[in-house]
Amino acid sequence: MAHTQNSAGSRARAEHRPSPLLFWLEGRAIYDAAGMLPLFAMQNLLPKGDGHPVLVLPGFMAGARTTQPLRSLLRQLGYKAHCWKLGYNSGYSHRLHQGLRDRVKELSDRYQQKVSLIGWSLGGVYAREIAREMPDNIRLVISMGSPFRAHPHSTNAHRVFDLISSVRYRDMPGSMLENMAEPPPVPTTALYTRGDGVVAWQGTVEISDRWDVENIHVGGAHLGLGFNPRSVIAITDRLALADAAWRPFKPAPLLSPLFYNWYPDWLVQGHHDPLKA
Repeated sequence: MAHTQNSAGSRARAEHRPSPLLFWLEGRAIYDAAGMLPLFAMQNLLPKGDGHPVLVLPGFMAGARTTQPLRSLLRQLGYKAHCWKLGYNSGYSHRLHQGLRDRVKELSDRYQQKVSLIGWSLGGVYAREIAREMPDNIRLVISMGSPFRAHPHSTNAHRVFDLISSVRYRDMPGSMLENMAEPPPVPTTALYTRGDGVVAWQGTVEISDRWDVENIHVGGAHLGLGFNPRSVIAITDRLALADAAWRPFKPAPLLSPLFYNWYPDWLVQGHHDPLKA
């Protein structure tokens, strides 16, 4: 396996924090949610599942209801999709961390299969850490706008995080923050949007030369990533890969126009792809 570049020194910084305008434009997430509705009627365009368990983790200050539409679609495609059963994601706590470990072990034992983890925002950070600790139980990890390479002040939610989280940013060991920036030892996909109004998108992408690690730009709002049609298409494509048969994402010809840079993100970040620089 290829050597992973050290990304700790390239974390998103405070000056990367999304502007107030981008933050207030997060209301456009309603269009992402509306865009998911046609996918329920166009399921034949999405790959069918093989029945393996999938655990979907909510974002910061969110609960299982926010992941219900995605889990419902995944079930209809043939997956055994589950919520985390840990209530609201109230920041980082040892209770949530251990509870998630127990939940993964429960599903892995029940189905006698590895579990795929999908995490939205902070849920993706949790997913990566659990996969790092329990790689034998995890099939793959998909994060959606997860700030695993972000300085605390590069997000517009850092004050609320410190207010309600059991463990504040300043109390987290430096070694933990450095480890977060490295991809877990399983196939890993990071979905991101350069129009993110909550966290700096620079902190939600991988910097790695590993063959089984990738970034996929899906556009849209941070608060709409769990409903975004491009997110759903990428997620179902990744989940349909046979275990140990990973390959880079390439949308089906009929769906590839959705991934052109037509979404208004270019108004904020331009047409070029900064990850190719």
